[in-house]
Amino acid sequence: MRALVVRGVGQPPRVEGIELPPTGPGEVRVAVRAAGVCHSDLSMVDGTVAASFPLVLGHEAAGVVVEVGDGVRRVAPGAHVVLNWAPPCRECWYCGHGEPWLCEHAGTPSTPRGRTDAGEPLHVTLGLGALAEEVVVPERAVIGVPTDLPFDAAALLGCAVLTGVGAVRRTAAVAAGDTVAVIGLGGVGLSAVSAARAAGAALVIAVDVSPAKADLAVAAGATDFLVADETLSRAVRGLTDGRGVDHALECVGRSATIRAAWRATRRGGRVTVVGMGAKDDVLGLSALEIFHSARTLRSSVYGSSDADRDVPDLARAVLDGTLDLVPLITDRVTLDEAAQALARMARGEGARTVVLLP
Repeated sequence: MRALVVRGVGQPPRVEGIELPPTGPGEVRVAVRAAGVCHSDLSMVDGTVAASFPLVLGHEAAGVVVEVGDGVRRVAPGAHVVLNWAPPCRECWYCGHGEPWLCEHAGTPSTPRGRTDAGEPLHVTLGLGALAEEVVVPERAVIGVPTDLPFDAAALLGCAVLTGVGAVRRTAAVAAGDTVAVIGLGGVGLSAVSAARAAGAALVIAVDVSPAKADLAVAAGATDFLVADETLSRAVRGLTDGRGVDHALECVGRSATIRAAWRATRRGGRVTVVGMGAKDDVLGLSALEIFHSARTLRSSVYGSSDADRDVPDLARAVLDGTLDLVPLITDRVTLDEAAQALARMARGEGARTVVLLP
């Protein structure tokens, strides 16, 4: 079968032939029908996040179950599923204390999964490697969804939407009448904009370095759009009677934008870091400003969501029209065009590109 493979930091991803392992006990083989191109995939390519190579990219996807291993009870062949890149074990301390998004055992296994056509051990992004025609994953990494949910929408529920909506609803707990700024308008940021508006926020200020994102922001529900520059905090305060917003959500993962979110937030407000950044990108805050501002700074891992509970809820919201994902998808491409989609993302163009597979 074919997959989008990268062979080293900075090297161009290419579609290659691969061989997946057989479907073992407790495992599920899924034919991928749609996969989103996420910034985390780009982080693997550019070295922001350490990875092992050769690597199949992709972790945001939906498809159809084609085979199940011995002992699988969760799904059967023919089921439509969303893939979960951080499936919780349900047994560790964090899972037992209602925080499955912090599960000790979730994440990428260190052992290779399959081989390239040349026989090299093959690694997969975040345990999935979903920019491929098929994947073999643990049973707990699949979540059933209704068969009438379009695959392109279903794919986004596994990462961008779950992360952005969860950051607003669960981590930040945005309430009706609150004022919100969202910095970074990729798929996650636009999902956060939509969720903030749906929560009844009085003001939803969308922020991005690209003025071209303004129309996307408004379509997603933003009341205002601002270009991210050195005047941002002043502009935000100008929209909030000089105070700053109640909530700022940083969806980029850089110390500079976290600092911008901090400065745009009112005293006593909340800054939520949604973007995943580099380990050597250090944020500096003085002890005095931390004390004086009384702000809360925290991160939102996977939207503080329980995917097994929240993905089906989001799927129902898409089907009943209360969650509109149309503004999030700006491009639909083939697997052969996925590398160009990563390049567009690196340039800050568009929102989410979805790769459609036959």
